[in-house]
Amino acid sequence: MNCKRIVFTRPYTAELCDIEVPAPGANEVLVKLCISSISSGTERANLVGDPNVSTNPKVDVSFPRYSGYSSSGIVEAVGTDVTDFKPGDRVALSWSTHTQYVVRPAYDVHHIPDGCSFEEAALWHIATFPLAAIRKCRLEIGESAMVMGMGVLGLAAIKLLRAAGATPIIAVDPDASKRELALAHGADYAFDPFAADFSDTVRKMTGGGTNVGIEVTGNGPALEGLLNCMAMFGRVALLGCTRDRNFTIDYYRQVHGPGITLIGAHTNARPTKESHAGWWTTPDDMEALARLSSSGRLHLAELLQETYSPVEAPAVYDRLANERSFPIVQFDWRTME
Repeated sequence: MNCKRIVFTRPYTAELCDIEVPAPGANEVLVKLCISSISSGTERANLVGDPNVSTNPKVDVSFPRYSGYSSSGIVEAVGTDVTDFKPGDRVALSWSTHTQYVVRPAYDVHHIPDGCSFEEAALWHIATFPLAAIRKCRLEIGESAMVMGMGVLGLAAIKLLRAAGATPIIAVDPDASKRELALAHGADYAFDPFAADFSDTVRKMTGGGTNVGIEVTGNGPALEGLLNCMAMFGRVALLGCTRDRNFTIDYYRQVHGPGITLIGAHTNARPTKESHAGWWTTPDDMEALARLSSSGRLHLAELLQETYSPVEAPAVYDRLANERSFPIVQFDWRTME
């Protein structure tokens, strides 16, 4: 059987290509996708040919490339050793690709509770990234928190911080429209990091600085701006991928003196077998997000701004490569039927 897959065939070029669908192995699940979500930062890096798309220097960065690691769909078939899933089950996927039919290890497949939409579930894997960062910072109820960068990860972080009891929650982005989105999705305040009184304002409203910082941009100046807003003994999660070395942090005054903890929060920096305080596995975080969504305490699908058929992928990715501010986008694979 053949199916369609979105492929980055060369720099700045996305195409919808035919591929053969493999049969699932003994511990694998074949899923017919319904929805897949674009993670703009990672996918832009893959699309344009950024060599720093992985923390592993041995990873091949040649073309073709594939992306689309957060999706949802319906189980089509299961391997001989799979007992937790059956054909017809509604599932969310981790580390999938933008492909009409996807084969994943059962470890990366997660049940969708009744009442949760495919659109909501297709954002769960992306949301595990900021969720892990918040856990690593050991946020306490009532502590202040700041998120630097209001893309999909930053906005998801705002919603998760609200669910976790952070107050006040401060969103930071130079784009006024993104600041408005952050306020609509649960931020208490939203600021431009380039405003002359930015750090003074944050320190004043938090009574001396924010306790937890989630840095999503991967940008050196953004991290410096965040550090200037931290309280004594604050914890900062480095969630955004730092794909360049443009960092000029004054470690003595911004980290050492105030006792700041800097935490590597790449999503792969997590256990694979057993969760413990602050450090959860991906399946456990996916289950937590499923519970939050099914209970009505989390509404990630509210973040969705645009939906396209996969046949429109070339134009969508042309926008991603060239637009400074890209919306939160999903592909609806049901349009291919």
